[in-house]
Amino acid sequence: MTRTIIRITGADTQHFLQGLVTNDISRLSEGPVYAALLTPQGKYMADFFLVPDGEDVLLDIGAGLAPSILPRLNMYKLRADVALQETDLAVKRGTGPAPDGAVIDPRHDAMGWRLYGAEGGDDSSDFDAIRVAHCIPETGIELTPDTYILEAGFERLNGVDFRKGCYVGQEVTARMKHKTDLRKGLTVVDIEGSAPVGTPIMAGEKEAGTLFTQSGGRAIAYLRFDRAKGPLTAAGQKVSWGGNESE
Repeated sequence: MTRTIIRITGADTQHFLQGLVTNDISRLSEGPVYAALLTPQGKYMADFFLVPDGEDVLLDIGAGLAPSILPRLNMYKLRADVALQETDLAVKRGTGPAPDGAVIDPRHDAMGWRLYGAEGGDDSSDFDAIRVAHCIPETGIELTPDTYILEAGFERLNGVDFRKGCYVGQEVTARMKHKTDLRKGLTVVDIEGSAPVGTPIMAGEKEAGTLFTQSGGRAIAYLRFDRAKGPLTAAGQKVSWGGNESE
């Protein structure tokens, strides 16, 4: 887990973020906020944690995304009283008793705590196993430029607010919420054996989805629910999920 921490300062910080990201920035008064930045077409660009730090806000983002997202945020800034500066802070994670100064991961209690400081790294927790158990997607694995956040479970993971008003990509996201039934999305499947991340999941001769992170005979998968019927396989390994019709 390599992260970049960006410090956001200035009188307009919360107003600036409120018009861009998927979650309600007023929740920062209660602690960290999980959110995403979308394209105008409603597709995923980045997910991150926003963490209150006095008058400032820390933006905790995957290191691979930071070089493209920081310039984009600066582009949206226009004349707002906002400054964004990459820091030397690192993130330490764990699931045991939280140390002083740590904050709780807002996605799910099982993801434990995050501590910002000079030292980073994880405790002995198996975070892949936790993510699989609770279907929590990861930047660059399950979350890609083709992702729609509702298909990725952002509502369940406290990553989107439908009452906050406009943000980039809001119209498409709201339409998916209110006018359609999700026919595709991330779910947890069982797998006998393992297969590389990105392996197609096949329903006979038809591709029904994609296999992602695996742990302990289970995996996160992206499925087309209408196709994922009957026997499923990924690279010859048997795959099954709760929506399967009887074989």
